[in-house]
Amino acid sequence: MPVPTGDQLKAARAAAGLSQAQAAELMGYPLQTGSRGGVQSRTWQALESMSDERNMQGPVYAMFLLLTGQHPDFVLAARPVDGGDSATATG
Repeated sequence: MPVPTGDQLKAARAAAGLSQAQAAELMGYPLQTGSRGGVQSRTWQALESMSDERNMQGPVYAMFLLLTGQHPDFVLAARPVDGGDSATATG
């Protein structure tokens, strides 16, 4: 998956109905207390910024799209419960 622009990342976050802090928490980015007392993620802000050189890498963006149900080709699905025998090997 290609590296998203800041605008593409912002649009994907907005489509998921997430704040920057919620999106950052979902992806494991650090959160800080903002100057007005709220929680924020400077990392996520930088990723959405057009003036910052940092970009979210393609595989990370693909995971974000998967986790928020927006991936163009794939969806996440719950693993079926098999009755409790988790030691069964596959392959």
